Amino acid sequence: MNPLERFNYNGKTVLLRVDVNSPIDPQTRKIVSENRIKKSIPTIKYLIENGAKLAIVAHQGDTLDYQNLMSMQEHAEKLAFYLGKPIQYIEDVCGPTAVNAVKALKSGEIVFLGNLRYLTEEVSGFEKEVKLNAKEMLDTWLVRTMAPLFDIYVNDAFAAAHRNCPSMVAFQELLPTAGGRLLYDEYEALYKVLNGAVKPAVFVLGGAKISDAFGMMKTVLQNGTADKILASGVTGVIMLLAQGLKIGAKYEQFLKDKDLLVFVEPAREMLRDFPGRIEVPSDLAYEVDGQRINTGLDKLPMDDKMFLDIGDDTIARFDAVIKTAGTIFVNGPAGVYENPLFEKGTQSLWQSIADAPGYSVIGGGDTVSAAGRYIDLKKINYVCTAGGAMVRFLSGKKLPLIEAMEAAFERDGKK
Repeated sequence: MNPLERFNYNGKTVLLRVDVNSPIDPQTRKIVSENRIKKSIPTIKYLIENGAKLAIVAHQGDTLDYQNLMSMQEHAEKLAFYLGKPIQYIEDVCGPTAVNAVKALKSGEIVFLGNLRYLTEEVSGFEKEVKLNAKEMLDTWLVRTMAPLFDIYVNDAFAAAHRNCPSMVAFQELLPTAGGRLLYDEYEALYKVLNGAVKPAVFVLGGAKISDAFGMMKTVLQNGTADKILASGVTGVIMLLAQGLKIGAKYEQFLKDKDLLVFVEPAREMLRDFPGRIEVPSDLAYEVDGQRINTGLDKLPMDDKMFLDIGDDTIARFDAVIKTAGTIFVNGPAGVYENPLFEKGTQSLWQSIADAPGYSVIGGGDTVSAAGRYIDLKKINYVCTAGGAMVRFLSGKKLPLIEAMEAAFERDGKK
Protein backbone atom coordinates (compact mmCIF):
# COMPACT_ATOMS: atom_id res chain seq x y z
CA MET A 1 0.00 0.00 0.00
CA ASN A 2 1.10 3.59 -0.53
CA PRO A 3 2.76 5.16 2.52
CA LEU A 4 1.57 8.51 3.84
CA GLU A 5 4.63 10.22 2.33
CA ARG A 6 3.67 9.15 -1.20
CA PHE A 7 1.65 12.33 -1.90
CA ASN A 8 1.93 16.10 -1.62
CA TYR A 9 -0.91 17.30 0.63
CA ASN A 10 -0.32 21.03 0.51
CA GLY A 11 -3.57 22.73 -0.45
CA LYS A 12 -5.21 19.36 -1.17
CA THR A 13 -8.57 18.33 0.26
CA VAL A 14 -8.05 15.01 2.06
CA LEU A 15 -10.60 12.49 3.31
CA LEU A 16 -9.23 10.59 6.31
CA ARG A 17 -11.01 7.45 7.55
CA VAL A 18 -10.04 6.61 11.13
CA ASP A 19 -11.43 4.13 13.65
CA VAL A 20 -12.04 5.84 16.98
CA ASN A 21 -14.99 3.60 17.91
CA SER A 22 -14.57 3.60 21.69
CA PRO A 23 -15.94 1.81 24.78
CA ILE A 24 -18.80 3.84 26.27
CA ASP A 25 -19.88 3.97 29.91
CA PRO A 26 -23.55 2.87 29.88
CA GLN A 27 -24.49 5.28 32.67
CA THR A 28 -22.62 8.46 31.72
CA ARG A 29 -22.58 7.83 27.96
CA LYS A 30 -18.97 9.02 27.97
CA ILE A 31 -15.86 7.48 26.41
CA VAL A 32 -13.98 5.27 28.89
CA SER A 33 -10.92 4.35 26.78
CA GLU A 34 -9.07 6.82 24.56
CA ASN A 35 -6.62 4.30 23.09
CA ARG A 36 -7.87 4.51 19.51
CA ILE A 37 -8.25 8.29 19.70
CA LYS A 38 -4.67 8.82 20.84
CA LYS A 39 -3.30 6.45 18.21
CA SER A 40 -4.99 8.42 15.43
CA ILE A 41 -3.11 11.62 16.27
CA PRO A 42 0.19 11.01 14.36
CA THR A 43 -1.52 10.67 10.99
CA ILE A 44 -3.79 13.69 11.58
CA LYS A 45 -0.81 15.77 12.68
CA TYR A 46 1.23 14.80 9.63
CA LEU A 47 -1.56 15.73 7.23
CA ILE A 48 -2.31 19.16 8.68
CA GLU A 49 1.38 20.00 9.15
CA ASN A 50 1.76 19.33 5.44
CA GLY A 51 -1.02 21.71 4.49
CA ALA A 52 -3.98 19.39 4.00
CA LYS A 53 -7.58 20.56 4.14
CA LEU A 54 -8.72 17.66 6.26
CA ALA A 55 -12.12 16.00 6.67
CA ILE A 56 -12.28 13.07 9.11
CA VAL A 57 -14.89 10.31 8.97
CA ALA A 58 -15.39 7.51 11.50
CA HIS A 59 -18.06 5.42 13.21
CA GLN A 60 -19.30 4.73 16.74
CA GLY A 61 -21.53 1.75 17.54
CA ASP A 62 -23.64 -0.24 15.10
CA THR A 63 -26.96 -2.04 14.84
CA LEU A 64 -25.30 -4.89 16.74
CA ASP A 65 -24.43 -2.59 19.64
CA TYR A 66 -27.10 0.06 19.29
CA GLN A 67 -26.46 1.35 22.82
CA ASN A 68 -23.15 2.74 21.52
CA LEU A 69 -24.60 4.34 18.37
CA MET A 70 -24.25 8.01 19.23
CA SER A 71 -22.87 11.40 18.32
CA MET A 72 -19.12 11.69 17.82
CA GLN A 73 -18.76 15.16 19.27
CA GLU A 74 -16.80 13.89 22.27
CA HIS A 75 -14.44 12.03 19.93
CA ALA A 76 -13.80 15.27 18.04
CA GLU A 77 -13.22 17.18 21.29
CA LYS A 78 -10.69 14.61 22.52
CA LEU A 79 -8.87 14.58 19.19
CA ALA A 80 -8.67 18.38 19.32
CA PHE A 81 -7.31 18.24 22.89
CA TYR A 82 -4.51 15.81 22.04
CA LEU A 83 -3.78 17.55 18.77
CA GLY A 84 -3.69 20.99 20.38
CA LYS A 85 -5.67 22.39 17.49
CA PRO A 86 -9.37 23.20 16.94
CA ILE A 87 -11.55 20.66 15.14
CA GLN A 88 -14.95 21.66 13.81
CA TYR A 89 -17.58 18.98 14.46
CA ILE A 90 -20.66 18.68 12.25
CA GLU A 91 -23.55 16.34 13.03
CA ASP A 92 -23.88 15.44 9.36
CA VAL A 93 -22.18 12.70 7.36
CA CYS A 94 -22.67 13.59 3.71
CA GLY A 95 -25.63 15.95 3.53
CA PRO A 96 -25.56 19.61 2.47
CA THR A 97 -24.06 20.82 5.76
CA ALA A 98 -21.17 18.34 5.50
CA VAL A 99 -20.58 19.16 1.83
CA ASN A 100 -20.46 22.91 2.50
CA ALA A 101 -18.10 22.44 5.46
CA VAL A 102 -15.66 20.44 3.33
CA LYS A 103 -15.78 23.02 0.54
CA ALA A 104 -15.04 25.80 3.05
CA LEU A 105 -11.87 24.17 4.46
CA LYS A 106 -8.55 26.01 4.30
CA SER A 107 -5.08 24.44 4.51
CA GLY A 108 -4.37 23.13 8.00
CA GLU A 109 -8.07 23.14 9.01
CA ILE A 110 -10.01 20.07 10.16
CA VAL A 111 -13.67 19.12 10.12
CA PHE A 112 -14.93 15.94 11.80
CA LEU A 113 -18.12 14.73 10.16
CA GLY A 114 -20.96 12.84 11.85
CA ASN A 115 -21.21 9.16 12.72
CA LEU A 116 -20.91 7.05 9.56
CA ARG A 117 -23.22 4.46 11.09
CA TYR A 118 -26.07 6.94 10.75
CA LEU A 119 -26.01 5.80 7.12
CA THR A 120 -27.73 2.54 6.19
CA GLU A 121 -24.91 1.88 3.72
CA GLU A 122 -22.40 1.72 6.56
CA VAL A 123 -24.11 -0.56 9.11
CA SER A 124 -23.16 -4.22 9.44
CA GLY A 125 -26.67 -5.37 8.50
CA PHE A 126 -26.38 -3.68 5.09
CA GLU A 127 -22.99 -5.29 4.51
CA LYS A 128 -24.32 -8.72 5.45
CA GLU A 129 -27.57 -8.58 3.47
CA VAL A 130 -26.71 -6.55 0.36
CA LYS A 131 -23.13 -7.75 -0.25
CA LEU A 132 -21.83 -5.06 -2.61
CA ASN A 133 -18.33 -5.15 -4.03
CA ALA A 134 -16.17 -2.01 -4.09
CA LYS A 135 -17.15 -0.99 -7.62
CA GLU A 136 -20.85 -1.40 -6.85
CA MET A 137 -20.37 0.86 -3.80
CA LEU A 138 -19.54 3.76 -6.11
CA ASP A 139 -23.29 4.25 -6.45
CA THR A 140 -23.82 4.63 -2.70
CA TRP A 141 -24.88 8.04 -1.42
CA LEU A 142 -21.71 8.48 0.65
CA VAL A 143 -19.35 7.93 -2.27
CA ARG A 144 -21.40 9.75 -4.92
CA THR A 145 -21.73 12.80 -2.69
CA MET A 146 -18.29 12.99 -1.10
CA ALA A 147 -15.72 11.60 -3.56
CA PRO A 148 -15.90 14.61 -5.94
CA LEU A 149 -14.91 16.91 -3.06
CA PHE A 150 -11.54 15.28 -2.38
CA ASP A 151 -8.12 15.04 -3.96
CA ILE A 152 -6.70 12.21 -1.81
CA TYR A 153 -8.09 9.44 0.41
CA VAL A 154 -6.15 8.24 3.48
CA ASN A 155 -7.16 5.22 5.55
CA ASP A 156 -5.84 4.78 9.09
CA ALA A 157 -8.55 2.41 10.35
CA PHE A 158 -7.02 -1.04 10.69
CA ALA A 159 -9.48 -1.85 13.49
CA ALA A 160 -12.25 -1.80 10.86
CA ALA A 161 -10.19 -3.55 8.18
CA HIS A 162 -12.55 -6.54 8.18
CA ARG A 163 -15.50 -4.32 7.19
CA ASN A 164 -16.55 -4.31 3.54
CA CYS A 165 -18.33 -0.95 3.50
CA PRO A 166 -18.09 2.21 1.32
CA SER A 167 -16.00 4.31 3.70
CA MET A 168 -13.43 1.50 3.94
CA VAL A 169 -13.07 0.10 0.41
CA ALA A 170 -14.82 2.26 -2.20
CA PHE A 171 -12.96 5.60 -2.21
CA GLN A 172 -9.80 3.71 -3.24
CA GLU A 173 -11.51 3.08 -6.59
CA LEU A 174 -11.62 6.80 -7.38
CA LEU A 175 -8.93 8.67 -5.44
CA PRO A 176 -5.16 8.50 -4.95
CA THR A 177 -4.88 6.48 -1.73
CA ALA A 178 -2.41 6.18 1.16
CA GLY A 179 -2.23 4.27 4.41
CA GLY A 180 -1.87 6.16 7.67
CA ARG A 181 0.75 5.71 10.38
CA LEU A 182 -1.47 3.52 12.56
CA LEU A 183 -2.53 1.28 9.68
CA TYR A 184 1.12 0.57 8.91
CA ASP A 185 2.03 -0.02 12.57
CA GLU A 186 -0.90 -2.42 13.15
CA TYR A 187 -0.18 -4.39 9.99
CA GLU A 188 3.52 -4.65 10.78
CA ALA A 189 2.98 -5.78 14.40
CA LEU A 190 0.46 -8.48 13.49
CA TYR A 191 2.49 -9.59 10.47
CA LYS A 192 5.38 -10.13 12.86
CA VAL A 193 3.20 -12.35 15.06
CA LEU A 194 1.86 -14.26 12.07
CA ASN A 195 5.09 -14.73 10.14
CA GLY A 196 8.14 -13.91 12.20
CA ALA A 197 7.30 -14.66 15.81
CA VAL A 198 10.17 -15.53 18.13
CA LYS A 199 9.53 -19.02 19.44
CA PRO A 200 7.89 -20.35 21.46
CA ALA A 201 4.80 -18.31 20.57
CA VAL A 202 2.08 -18.38 23.24
CA PHE A 203 -1.50 -17.23 22.61
CA VAL A 204 -3.41 -16.23 25.77
CA LEU A 205 -7.12 -16.36 24.89
CA GLY A 206 -10.02 -15.50 27.18
CA GLY A 207 -13.06 -13.28 27.39
CA ALA A 208 -16.71 -14.06 26.76
CA LYS A 209 -16.78 -13.44 23.00
CA ILE A 210 -15.33 -16.83 22.19
CA SER A 211 -16.15 -16.74 18.48
CA ASP A 212 -12.99 -14.64 18.13
CA ALA A 213 -10.86 -17.28 19.86
CA PHE A 214 -12.38 -20.16 17.93
CA GLY A 215 -12.04 -18.18 14.72
CA MET A 216 -8.26 -18.35 14.98
CA MET A 217 -7.22 -21.28 17.19
CA LYS A 218 -7.25 -24.08 14.64
CA THR A 219 -5.45 -21.99 12.03
CA VAL A 220 -2.64 -20.75 14.29
CA LEU A 221 -2.09 -24.23 15.71
CA GLN A 222 -2.14 -25.83 12.27
CA ASN A 223 0.29 -23.42 10.64
CA GLY A 224 2.60 -23.19 13.65
CA THR A 225 1.94 -19.51 14.40
CA ALA A 226 1.05 -20.58 17.96
CA ASP A 227 3.12 -23.18 19.76
CA LYS A 228 0.83 -23.15 22.77
CA ILE A 229 -2.55 -21.72 23.68
CA LEU A 230 -3.56 -20.80 27.24
CA ALA A 231 -7.36 -21.03 27.39
CA SER A 232 -9.12 -19.00 30.07
CA GLY A 233 -12.47 -17.24 30.38
CA VAL A 234 -15.38 -18.95 28.66
CA THR A 235 -12.97 -20.49 26.14
CA GLY A 236 -11.30 -22.38 28.98
CA VAL A 237 -14.62 -23.72 30.28
CA ILE A 238 -15.63 -24.87 26.79
CA MET A 239 -12.34 -26.77 26.61
CA LEU A 240 -13.14 -28.50 29.90
CA LEU A 241 -16.55 -29.54 28.58
CA ALA A 242 -14.83 -30.84 25.46
CA GLN A 243 -12.73 -33.10 27.70
CA GLY A 244 -15.95 -34.62 29.01
CA LEU A 245 -16.01 -32.74 32.31
CA LYS A 246 -19.36 -31.61 33.71
CA ILE A 247 -19.23 -28.05 35.07
CA GLY A 248 -22.69 -27.74 36.61
CA ALA A 249 -26.29 -27.06 35.60
CA LYS A 250 -26.27 -23.27 36.17
CA TYR A 251 -23.13 -22.54 34.15
CA GLU A 252 -24.03 -24.97 31.39
CA GLN A 253 -27.47 -23.36 31.08
CA PHE A 254 -25.72 -19.99 30.72
CA LEU A 255 -23.67 -21.40 27.85
CA LYS A 256 -26.77 -22.88 26.26
CA ASP A 257 -28.66 -19.59 26.50
CA LYS A 258 -25.76 -17.81 24.78
CA ASP A 259 -25.56 -20.47 22.03
CA LEU A 260 -21.99 -21.24 23.05
CA LEU A 261 -22.27 -25.02 23.37
CA VAL A 262 -21.79 -25.24 19.60
CA PHE A 263 -18.09 -24.66 20.26
CA VAL A 264 -17.69 -27.84 22.32
CA GLU A 265 -17.24 -30.13 19.31
CA PRO A 266 -14.65 -27.89 17.58
CA ALA A 267 -12.83 -27.72 20.93
CA ARG A 268 -12.87 -31.50 21.20
CA GLU A 269 -11.38 -31.81 17.72
CA MET A 270 -8.58 -29.35 18.50
CA LEU A 271 -7.69 -31.10 21.76
CA ARG A 272 -7.49 -34.35 19.80
CA ASP A 273 -5.55 -32.96 16.81
CA PHE A 274 -3.08 -30.82 18.78
CA PRO A 275 -2.29 -32.81 21.95
CA GLY A 276 -0.40 -30.92 24.63
CA ARG A 277 -0.60 -27.58 22.86
CA ILE A 278 -3.77 -26.25 24.52
CA GLU A 279 -3.48 -25.59 28.24
CA VAL A 280 -6.86 -25.65 30.02
CA PRO A 281 -7.78 -24.52 33.56
CA SER A 282 -6.95 -26.90 36.38
CA ASP A 283 -9.14 -25.01 38.85
CA LEU A 284 -11.87 -22.36 38.80
CA ALA A 285 -13.15 -19.65 41.13
CA TYR A 286 -16.69 -18.98 42.35
CA GLU A 287 -18.41 -16.93 45.07
CA VAL A 288 -19.78 -18.00 48.44
CA ASP A 289 -21.16 -15.33 50.79
CA GLY A 290 -19.11 -12.59 49.16
CA GLN A 291 -15.89 -14.60 49.26
CA ARG A 292 -13.81 -15.93 46.37
CA ILE A 293 -13.43 -19.72 46.53
CA ASN A 294 -11.11 -21.86 44.40
CA THR A 295 -12.16 -25.37 43.45
CA GLY A 296 -10.27 -28.17 41.75
CA LEU A 297 -11.82 -29.98 38.81
CA ASP A 298 -12.31 -33.07 40.97
CA LYS A 299 -15.03 -31.19 42.91
CA LEU A 300 -17.10 -30.55 39.78
CA PRO A 301 -19.92 -30.44 38.83
CA MET A 302 -21.43 -27.80 41.08
CA ASP A 303 -24.93 -27.22 39.82
CA ASP A 304 -25.62 -23.90 41.55
CA LYS A 305 -22.33 -22.07 40.88
CA MET A 306 -21.05 -19.67 38.24
CA PHE A 307 -17.30 -19.94 37.65
CA LEU A 308 -16.16 -16.44 36.71
CA ASP A 309 -12.37 -16.71 36.96
CA ILE A 310 -9.51 -19.17 36.72
CA GLY A 311 -8.16 -20.48 40.03
CA ASP A 312 -4.80 -20.02 41.73
CA ASP A 313 -3.23 -23.22 40.42
CA THR A 314 -4.14 -22.27 36.84
CA ILE A 315 -2.68 -18.79 37.36
CA ALA A 316 0.64 -20.29 38.50
CA ARG A 317 0.76 -22.77 35.60
CA PHE A 318 -0.02 -20.12 33.00
CA ASP A 319 2.52 -17.73 34.54
CA ALA A 320 5.26 -20.33 34.12
CA VAL A 321 4.43 -20.74 30.41
CA ILE A 322 4.32 -16.97 29.81
CA LYS A 323 7.78 -16.51 31.38
CA THR A 324 9.36 -18.83 28.81
CA ALA A 325 7.57 -17.40 25.74
CA GLY A 326 9.44 -15.69 22.93
CA THR A 327 6.22 -14.10 21.67
CA ILE A 328 2.99 -13.50 23.61
CA PHE A 329 -0.29 -12.66 21.94
CA VAL A 330 -3.32 -11.80 24.11
CA ASN A 331 -7.01 -11.46 23.31
CA GLY A 332 -9.59 -11.42 26.11
CA PRO A 333 -9.43 -11.26 29.94
CA ALA A 334 -9.14 -14.39 32.08
CA GLY A 335 -12.33 -13.73 34.03
CA VAL A 336 -15.03 -11.24 34.93
CA TYR A 337 -12.43 -8.72 36.09
CA GLU A 338 -15.01 -5.95 36.57
CA ASN A 339 -16.05 -7.80 39.75
CA PRO A 340 -13.27 -7.50 42.39
CA LEU A 341 -13.89 -11.11 43.45
CA PHE A 342 -12.96 -12.33 40.01
CA GLU A 343 -10.19 -9.99 38.91
CA LYS A 344 -7.27 -12.04 40.27
CA GLY A 345 -6.77 -14.19 37.18
CA THR A 346 -6.82 -11.25 34.78
CA GLN A 347 -4.64 -9.07 37.02
CA SER A 348 -2.08 -11.82 37.64
CA LEU A 349 -1.75 -12.80 33.98
CA TRP A 350 -1.40 -9.18 32.91
CA GLN A 351 1.38 -8.70 35.43
CA SER A 352 3.09 -11.85 34.15
CA ILE A 353 2.85 -10.62 30.57
CA ALA A 354 4.14 -7.15 31.48
CA ASP A 355 7.15 -8.67 33.28
CA ALA A 356 7.89 -11.37 30.68
CA PRO A 357 10.92 -10.92 28.39
CA GLY A 358 9.02 -12.07 25.27
CA TYR A 359 7.63 -9.76 22.57
CA SER A 360 4.02 -9.02 23.55
CA VAL A 361 1.03 -7.95 21.42
CA ILE A 362 -2.47 -7.35 22.73
CA GLY A 363 -5.65 -6.36 20.95
CA GLY A 364 -9.42 -5.93 21.26
CA GLY A 365 -11.30 -3.20 23.12
CA ASP A 366 -12.06 -5.19 26.28
CA THR A 367 -8.56 -6.64 26.32
CA VAL A 368 -6.93 -3.22 26.21
CA SER A 369 -9.32 -1.86 28.85
CA ALA A 370 -8.49 -4.78 31.16
CA ALA A 371 -4.75 -4.39 30.62
CA GLY A 372 -4.87 -0.65 31.25
CA ARG A 373 -6.54 -1.27 34.60
CA TYR A 374 -3.69 -3.38 35.98
CA ILE A 375 -0.44 -2.55 34.19
CA ASP A 376 1.41 0.23 32.43
CA LEU A 377 0.59 -0.37 28.77
CA LYS A 378 4.08 0.83 27.88
CA LYS A 379 5.28 -2.57 29.13
CA ILE A 380 3.45 -4.19 26.22
CA ASN A 381 5.45 -4.14 23.00
CA TYR A 382 2.44 -3.43 20.83
CA VAL A 383 -1.13 -2.49 21.78
CA CYS A 384 -3.34 -3.15 18.76
CA THR A 385 -6.54 -1.14 18.31
CA ALA A 386 -8.20 -3.97 16.41
CA GLY A 387 -10.40 -6.81 17.62
CA GLY A 388 -12.29 -8.55 14.83
CA ALA A 389 -9.80 -7.43 12.17
CA MET A 390 -6.90 -8.69 14.25
CA VAL A 391 -8.51 -12.10 14.70
CA ARG A 392 -9.22 -12.46 10.99
CA PHE A 393 -5.70 -11.35 10.08
CA LEU A 394 -4.12 -13.91 12.39
CA SER A 395 -6.47 -16.54 10.99
CA GLY A 396 -4.87 -15.96 7.60
CA LYS A 397 -8.00 -14.41 6.07
CA LYS A 398 -7.79 -11.60 3.53
CA LEU A 399 -9.10 -8.31 4.90
CA PRO A 400 -11.26 -6.14 2.59
CA LEU A 401 -9.34 -2.98 3.50
CA ILE A 402 -5.93 -4.50 2.77
CA GLU A 403 -7.15 -5.81 -0.60
CA ALA A 404 -8.50 -2.35 -1.49
CA MET A 405 -5.30 -0.62 -0.40
CA GLU A 406 -3.14 -3.06 -2.38
CA ALA A 407 -5.27 -2.54 -5.50
CA ALA A 408 -4.91 1.25 -5.15
CA PHE A 409 -1.15 0.87 -4.76
CA GLU A 410 -0.95 -1.12 -7.98
CA ARG A 411 -2.99 1.51 -9.80
CA ASP A 412 -1.17 4.53 -8.37
CA GLY A 413 2.20 2.93 -9.07
CA LYS A 414 1.44 2.77 -12.78
CA LYS A 415 0.76 6.51 -12.99
